[in-house]
Amino acid sequence: MKGQNKLFIAIIIALLVGVGIGGVVHVKYPENAEPFAKNIKLLGTVFIRLVQMIIAPLVFTTLVVGIAKMSDIKMIGRVGTKAMLWFISASLVSLFIGLILVNWLEPGHVTKLPIQDVSSADELLKSSKSFSMEDFVKHMIPKSLFEAFATNEVLQIVIFAVMFGVALANLGEEYSKPVVKLFDIIAHAILKMVGYIMWFAPLGVLGAIAAVVATNGFEIFKVYAIYLRDFFFAIGVLWLVLLLVGYFILGNRLFDLLKRIKEPLLIAFSTTSSEAVFPKLVEELEKFGCNSRVVSFILPLGYSFNLDGSMMYMTFASIFIAQIYGIEMTLGQQITMLLVLMLTSKGIAGVPRASLVIIVATCSMFGIPPEGIALILPIDHFCDMGRSMTNVLGNTLATSAVSKWEGQLTEPLDKI
Repeated sequence: MKGQNKLFIAIIIALLVGVGIGGVVHVKYPENAEPFAKNIKLLGTVFIRLVQMIIAPLVFTTLVVGIAKMSDIKMIGRVGTKAMLWFISASLVSLFIGLILVNWLEPGHVTKLPIQDVSSADELLKSSKSFSMEDFVKHMIPKSLFEAFATNEVLQIVIFAVMFGVALANLGEEYSKPVVKLFDIIAHAILKMVGYIMWFAPLGVLGAIAAVVATNGFEIFKVYAIYLRDFFFAIGVLWLVLLLVGYFILGNRLFDLLKRIKEPLLIAFSTTSSEAVFPKLVEELEKFGCNSRVVSFILPLGYSFNLDGSMMYMTFASIFIAQIYGIEMTLGQQITMLLVLMLTSKGIAGVPRASLVIIVATCSMFGIPPEGIALILPIDHFCDMGRSMTNVLGNTLATSAVSKWEGQLTEPLDKI
């Protein structure tokens, strides 16, 4: 937690320094604003390329390990099926809410930024004109895993990883165990790298903000205020939907459940970590009356496959970056993006700031300048508060709902 706080403070300092430098250039040296922005933006480029560097191996190893270990579902059978149906439904609803609200509220249309990467714009224009099912299939099915790795084709990597993970799961533990263990070690090593790479984020923020302020002035801060306002409104809508579904399934017991998890929700909000409250959540759900076997199976699975707040944020942030660069996406492209996010987000769930890694990959795939992610980094900590708290709520409701469906929801243990 101390490391996260230091990183947050470093990003805020970098933001302020970037604003100061960019403001001085914009006001006193306007004739030098463009070359200055071009050079200092290289700091952001370094950070973005470091993130892009780990996307392919991270998606591949974590997804293979996750699916190979999911042979447990066969043992639990019916419970696992119901859990996965909840997770998929909740993920799709969360993604659609983000997509609908970002298109309705249009937070990125407050200001327009010039597109620096002309090749990205050309690629987007070509894909929007010739977008077809054939193009989608070619993007989805790899002809070579190594080509997919070399070009960072995340969706192709996901397809191969899913098939490989399923094959491992059905191979028998004697053969699969050493392979899964190797990939698990590689995945943990890459996760360690994510922590190191995030320390380059302050430089990326400084470069991106200084460049934006130097060329666009202080109007960019109006964007931050509107972005946070619209994002938390969207989170509120998602909470309303989740609680209505929870009430439909649990009835008045929903209010007792909310009282019990108020502390985990607050911890997740203040620490931006849903993992930090996992032990407390297990304890409270068992006291609430959920079957301990159901809790011990569904809650860990939910932490990998049921991140409702993060899912909503991915569509919201991706379309926001497109809006801020003045890139109009067709409905077909946005629906395709939603389905891509549905698949790719399952690959690196639980990774620190996983949402940002996925957004960078998705922006690159759809021709949206990936450097746009640096614009929302300074306020990502505040968005992460809302995301983490929503993830905890979603997993709590999923565990309670499946317990109820299985007839395993008893009276609260502390009231018996």
